This record gives sequence, structure tokens and C-alpha cells, in this order.
Amino acid sequence: MNYRTLGRAGLQVSEIAMGCEGLVDKSEKQVLEFVDKMVELGINCMDLYTSNPEVRANLGKAMKGRRDKFVLQSHLCSIWENGQYLRTRDIHKVKAGFEDMLRLLDTDFIDIGMIHYSDALSDWQEIVNGPVMAYAQELKAAGKIGCIGLSSHNPEVGQAAVDSGLVDVLMFSVNPCYDLQPASEDVEQLWAESAYENQLVNMDPQRQALYESCQRQGVGITVMKAFGGGDLLSRYSPAGVALTAFQCLHYALTRPGVACVMAGARTLEELEQCAAYENAPDGEKDYAAAFAAMPKISWEGHCMYCGHCAPCPRGIDVASVTKFLNLAKAQGQVPETVREHYAVLPHHAGECVACGACETRCPFSVPILENMRQTAEIFGR
Repeated sequence: MNYRTLGRAGLQVSEIAMGCEGLVDKSEKQVLEFVDKMVELGINCMDLYTSNPEVRANLGKAMKGRRDKFVLQSHLCSIWENGQYLRTRDIHKVKAGFEDMLRLLDTDFIDIGMIHYSDALSDWQEIVNGPVMAYAQELKAAGKIGCIGLSSHNPEVGQAAVDSGLVDVLMFSVNPCYDLQPASEDVEQLWAESAYENQLVNMDPQRQALYESCQRQGVGITVMKAFGGGDLLSRYSPAGVALTAFQCLHYALTRPGVACVMAGARTLEELEQCAAYENAPDGEKDYAAAFAAMPKISWEGHCMYCGHCAPCPRGIDVASVTKFLNLAKAQGQVPETVREHYAVLPHHAGECVACGACETRCPFSVPILENMRQTAEIFGR
């Protein structure tokens, strides 16, 4: 298992993480089997959005004696009321729900206190200007949560949260279909058939800007819905072609700012299949050919960081160089962190001899030579 640093939070998280879908409607014994399998596979990060008390209690028992092996991302504002899940901003209910969460999980802290599900700018304003954010900051100061996160499907809300400087982690829906859709406060538009009826061209610029902002500002992204709820793995996929789990995982893990993907595995076998990504050959992870074959989607001229441009005869990591170029362009200057990360690359754009071999291999007709020229000019090497 490979591990990544979760932005400025500094937590080391496994690239393949665990969503809580597989723990719902499972017995105490079955939840224990899931946790044992996570330890065996090296999966150390899990999301717990569900407020179901049985799930929380079973997980608490399964983690007993090994809580330190896990980075737990659990949600504020997700409570259990009248036998069902409820999202709330009522601070009295939020506080009671958090204390009950700690009790059921049999722990005294949560690594990532994730403010639950904000897709409307008005809701974000209520959070940031009201008691919910103040409570999250209070919990962080008291050591009851290690860092503050926000979960969202809307890039406008995500960008506002990142720019506020109050959020260390963003849980966001990342996959090659949702990334084509414009910002919306209606999450159902992400998978509505009508959203994919017409030709779609390249990633939505607000989504791309969000990922680049996260990388630049040190906000780690934990990915949800990498498989689109399983839709992308089906021949009925909105992409028009079925993708594999490895292709979806690789796409998400190659976006700027992303640290891990929460795999919504419902069986031990599915969890093992997701973890097998780590040792899969590059050909099984490669999404370029599948993307190029999508009937109603064009990525023409847009770098997908797929790596097909390699190998460069001068050893330049073209995909990484292009990622740093895009980060600098998005900012309108070269931030210090971007400059330093670019500097430690073993080879730089200025070493490009313009042989053009990379462009002949690019499935998306990216003007790589021009990108190398601009990068050398911007970074001075």
C-alpha cells in the first residue's frame, strides 16, 4: 500500500481508503472482518458519514486496542433521529451527536472532523458565520478533532471553503463524468441523464481550479464517488463506455490535491479488488484509451496527466511539469510551494529538446512543446 500526506493536515493516509457503505447492515462479526481486512491490506483511512448507532458501535468494538492504526474521518452534523439519518445545522443536535459519536466509537478524538454535506453557498455561509464552524474550531483546540474538513459536491462551495483558510480537508466527488459538469447546488444533476445528452468538452474549469487550489493551499482531498455509485463501471455509464475500477481509481489519484479515495466496498472481495490497484500493471490503470473512446465526450487539448507522453529522452516527467504549469497559471504567479516542488524534479522543462516524441504519443493532442516552453519561461529553468 502506498501512503500520501493529506495536505497541511500532515496525516499519512493510504491511497485506497474505506467508505462506510460496507459496514451498514452488517453484524458486529462482519464489521470486525472488514477492519481485520483493512489492517491486512494496509488500509488505514476510513470515512464514517453514517450516523447509524449500530454501525458506529460495531466499528468502535472492531477498532478496540488498535485505534492508533486508523485515520478516522467522521462527520459533524450527521445525526440519528427517530430511527433515521438526519443532516442538521442545529448546534445543540450537532454537539449531542458528536459526543454520542465518541461514546459509540469508544474513542476520545476524531482525526478529521468532517462538516457534513454542504452543496449550497448559502449553507456554507451559515456554517462559516454560525455556531457550527465555531464548534468545530473549539473541538480542534481541545484536541477532540485533529483537523477540520468539509464534504461537498459543488466546486463553488468547495472553493469558498478552501479560500476561507478554515478547512484542512475537502471530501469531494471526483470522477471523469462528474468533472465535466458545471457547478450546481442540485447534486442530482451530476448523474441525471439529461446532463449527458449533448457533447461535453473537457473538464469544468471550476472543478479544475478547485483541485489546483487545494494542491496550492495545502488542502488535502479525500475522494468520494470515484465510481459514480457504481454507474461508471456499467455499460449504462453516462460516459457511454464502461470503465474499470482501476481506471476510476487512477483518474482520481492523478488529480491535483488528491490524497486518497474512499472505496465504497460492500464486500471483502470488493475491498481486496480496490487494494489490488496498488500492484496492478500500468496498462490496467491506464484510462487514456477509454477516455478517447467516449462517444459524447472530448478531452481534446486537455492534459489528463495520464503519462502516455513518457518516456522523454531527456527524462522529463512531462505530466508533473504540466501539472505545475497549470498550478502557476491558475494563480497568475508562481507560489512558493509550487516553485519548490517544481525545483526538486530531477529534470525541468528547459531541458526539452523539442523532439516532439511526446506529442505523437498523446491521446488528447495536448500542445506539449508549447507547454514546455511556457514552463521554462515561467519557472526560469
